[in-house]
Amino acid sequence: MIIARPAPRTRIRLARLKPARLALHAFLILMVAGWLFPLLWAIYTALRPLADTTLHGYYSWATSLGLSNFTNVWTEAQLPYFYWNTLVIVVPGVILTLLIASMVAFALTQFSWKFNLIVLMLFTAGNLLPPQVIIIPLYRLYLSIPIPIEFLSDNGLLYDQYIGIILIHVVFQTGFATFVLSNYMRTITREITESALVDGANVLRIWWSVILPLCRPALAAMATLLFTFMYNDFFWALILMKSGDKRPIVSALNNLQGAFFTNYNVVAAGALLAAVPPILVYIALQKHFVRGLTLGATKG
Repeated sequence: MIIARPAPRTRIRLARLKPARLALHAFLILMVAGWLFPLLWAIYTALRPLADTTLHGYYSWATSLGLSNFTNVWTEAQLPYFYWNTLVIVVPGVILTLLIASMVAFALTQFSWKFNLIVLMLFTAGNLLPPQVIIIPLYRLYLSIPIPIEFLSDNGLLYDQYIGIILIHVVFQTGFATFVLSNYMRTITREITESALVDGANVLRIWWSVILPLCRPALAAMATLLFTFMYNDFFWALILMKSGDKRPIVSALNNLQGAFFTNYNVVAAGALLAAVPPILVYIALQKHFVRGLTLGATKG
């Protein structure tokens, strides 16, 4: 039996490839370690008692680990209450954003009209504007717009209200959601819409009963992203809400800082607990999330 041996040039290439591959693996390991280090350090800090940290310092080996910081921040900081505040803001914000963005994307992709490209550019151009640019005018606007509906605003204004934070999230996220959903809806042939029109269905019926069921993967992917974006917001809730008991959980972590002392062990525990819901949402929608991101990119 004759065993073929690689040519000299092939052996040289393999010899050169091995150090390069080792260097690549070493680089990737270092990048992963650098990315995971803050998370691991937060877990280590959250499990460490304050007394041990005070005695030995933050940059030292812990003599004991426990869950006391998690129980303290859960009860004393009233995290369940701030979880509820977050749901009051995030769930309506995600639903409104998906409804508006899907309507606009449906009109832009399933119908040919004169200004569809201009409308898409206007919706997506808002994402290029840094939020910090409009802090002062938006702050004054929220202090001047009256809201006569009592259950939406107890002070008659948008400032320091849930509806104000919901609206700012919807405005800023609708452009991105419209861009993504319009790219996905272009993969749906217009013959489906035209057939539904011939059968007598109105535009609203086609959008709700025909297009949206076909866009479930894209909607699930966008819902995951929007939930993460709105849930992790710290900036707008801190600027547009003065009442600490109304803030969502990410901004409420700022309440754990004291005037003269901050227990970073408790802050780390609160931050880890605050990060749990987005992880659970991603795990629940992971299948649809991956499918929604890939289908729109592969269909022509």
